Amino acid sequence: MPDGPIIEVRNLKKVYRYGSVDVPALRGVSLDVAAGEFMAVLGPSGSGKSTLFHIVGGLLAPSSGTVRVAGQDLGAVSDAQRTEMRKRTVGFVFQRFNLLSTLNAEENIRIAQHIGGTQGDEEHFEHVTRILGIRHRLRHKPHALSGGEQQRVAIARAIINQPSILLADEPTGNLDSENSLAVLDTLKTLNDSLGQTVLMITHNPDAARYCASSTVRMKDGRIDGRDEQAT
Repeated sequence: MPDGPIIEVRNLKKVYRYGSVDVPALRGVSLDVAAGEFMAVLGPSGSGKSTLFHIVGGLLAPSSGTVRVAGQDLGAVSDAQRTEMRKRTVGFVFQRFNLLSTLNAEENIRIAQHIGGTQGDEEHFEHVTRILGIRHRLRHKPHALSGGEQQRVAIARAIINQPSILLADEPTGNLDSENSLAVLDTLKTLNDSLGQTVLMITHNPDAARYCASSTVRMKDGRIDGRDEQAT
């Protein structure tokens, strides 16, 4: 891993074009995330936080500015290299669990291993499913799991290939308070016990305070402040 921040964003801008109208989503965002940090990006709908998430994850190209992820300049690599980065360097967790309904929990996780080329690492598979508390639910299909269990399966799928960074976009947005707390505890455990770098997008200040070591506030496409906090 290179020296310096694991995520480095400089003067990032994103403008969407709707007909003859330009709509700026990001207006010059600069941000550093250290390896092993748990950072929450907090802001209301329309603040630009999800656009930032998608650019950092290599899912969306910026209009201008630079993004370096684990030493890679995303603007200087090919589409194939960005795809490889998404396989190995970055894991994604979304508000919608995006589990395959025809597969059970174990199969949903193992398909990620197959895509990432890490099949056969049974020790890591057992460790991940044990730390997430889902080993007894691996034979169940998504419809038989609670919302919190589905999200923990989605988190297992995201980290099974041991990515350097976990990007979580409103991971508790579809959950009740009890399941939300369980998922936040899971993310905090991954950060505390495994040193997993987590960048979590949320509109919920309580979620940010509960598990993040730092919070960046966004408003109107800009960074509106940063807080360091004890969790």
